[in-house]
Amino acid sequence: MIQFRTKTVAWGTIVGGLLLGAIACQPSNTPTTQSEVSSENTDLPGTGITVQSVHTSLLEERFQTQIVNKALQKLGYETPEPAELETATMVVAISNGDVDYTTNHWENNQTQLYENSGGEDNLNKLGVIVPNLLQGYQIDKKTADKYQITNLEQLQDPEIAKLFDSDGDGKANLIGCNSGWACELTIEHHLDAYGLRDTVENDQGQFGALIAETIVRYNQGEPVLFYMWTPFWVGSLLKPGEDTIWLQVSKTDLPEGQTELTEADTTAEGKNLGFPVDRMRILANKKFVDENPAAKKLFEVVQIPIEDISNQNNLMEQGEDQPEDIERHVNQWIEDNQETFDSWVEEAMAAQS
Repeated sequence: MIQFRTKTVAWGTIVGGLLLGAIACQPSNTPTTQSEVSSENTDLPGTGITVQSVHTSLLEERFQTQIVNKALQKLGYETPEPAELETATMVVAISNGDVDYTTNHWENNQTQLYENSGGEDNLNKLGVIVPNLLQGYQIDKKTADKYQITNLEQLQDPEIAKLFDSDGDGKANLIGCNSGWACELTIEHHLDAYGLRDTVENDQGQFGALIAETIVRYNQGEPVLFYMWTPFWVGSLLKPGEDTIWLQVSKTDLPEGQTELTEADTTAEGKNLGFPVDRMRILANKKFVDENPAAKKLFEVVQIPIEDISNQNNLMEQGEDQPEDIERHVNQWIEDNQETFDSWVEEAMAAQS
């Protein structure tokens, strides 16, 4: 048994095409179809309504998405396989109604994407699935201790930066996030704000592959520098405080959409990480939410402990990363938290009436 402890018209056309392709490529493996449920429960609030969820290309985001989809099924909604779109495209797709919701909206980190996609006119932020999310820059503790590195801005020093040079060009190789992720905007802003353009390069690609290479280098005793967030499975392999450290910044300096945030908003455990301490919320299409009070209430009450998401992500890193594995993890979590899960559905049903 798995044990759990109790992210315009033209745009619409582009996104619609991307979405159709993404959905067409999705395997269909949900064991219980909602048509089976709705045939026996025609008075459920979601009967006859299809809800399309979406997450990014990180399969780690599928766990919480499918938990919410299972609850939607209990309300009578049809829930096809989640679509996969990168963050910037995903927010636009939700705004345009090409998809209905994501469970992986980082409220502060995605502010600019939210505002650029219509903001509250087209979108609703609902509930708090996970509070107190951290993100920032980490290096291996061995190098940090040897060279007394604690602050990101120490990488302005070419000699310090060279310690993290993995391709021989003299610059530090920072493993950054995928193009199209909201964190890309902040990392690029930081390279200018903290005077790092001449000594640090932002390596982008498929984050999963890049971080796997980073772990190999760490295990070989080489210095590593990378962007990281919680919850994510890397934290169970490279533990902050033991294997790595979070780098601090001297002052909070954030891109457009987050400029009102202060040092208090970016500080965790006494360190200014440079990124806001965040929370994961459901981002949904406003028209869908207005027309579906049961789904709205569900989105407002869902909460999943960060430890449970981390534990599941760790199972994926250990090889249980196929859709059928994630489906099993989801079903096990619901069984282990049945009373909580049922209470969400009951509150949603009451909201409909």
